[in-house]
Amino acid sequence: MKYRLEWNHKLKNNQKVQFSSEWVSGETAIQIGEELEGSGKASDLYFYDEKGTSWILKEMKRLLTEIEEDPHEITVYFDGGFLKETNQAGLGVVLFYKQGKKKYRIRANERFDEMDTNNEAEYAAFYYALNIIEDLGVHHLSCEFKGDSQVVLKQLEGDWPCYEETLNRWLDRIEEKMKTLGLVAKYTVISRKENKEADKLATQALEGKEIFAKTLIL
Repeated sequence: MKYRLEWNHKLKNNQKVQFSSEWVSGETAIQIGEELEGSGKASDLYFYDEKGTSWILKEMKRLLTEIEEDPHEITVYFDGGFLKETNQAGLGVVLFYKQGKKKYRIRANERFDEMDTNNEAEYAAFYYALNIIEDLGVHHLSCEFKGDSQVVLKQLEGDWPCYEETLNRWLDRIEEKMKTLGLVAKYTVISRKENKEADKLATQALEGKEIFAKTLIL
């Protein structure tokens, strides 16, 4: 989750000028807030998250202490592979997150039957990623989703219309799940090369190789 700060700066003539910061990490926001309060020239200091919720400095520190123990800073790579001959899909997900001071990676895949198109396989892979996020206990946080399917990501973002009934059903399921989890999503289209790990997992799923591995990377 990213945060921004708003505060009033006191001038020598007691006039107040309002300032706001760019979006920064929670740790950086706390550091800025402490320096502003220490300067004696800032008043009415508030922290805002991406959903518009606000806190004062004391509340912000308590919030980050609680968040630190839960999975956060979620980045998801997803990919869906499709075999037209069998109407099967391979779903591949690579998920990075922090918990405490450590960083983890989850690699997972799944084979899914009765798919109609490659785009549907991509939607199914995205939904599979949401299920993994839910199992981690993640809620009310921002998550970045990266994939090489521009169609799916642009439709999820609302930039492109979706006319296919099957895909609209997946859209509804995804939106409902994200609403339930309280997630704030950022969608990033990447190249196939950048998404090769999720693509490999999807291919392995189609080959019958099931994978679910959690690794400490930092």
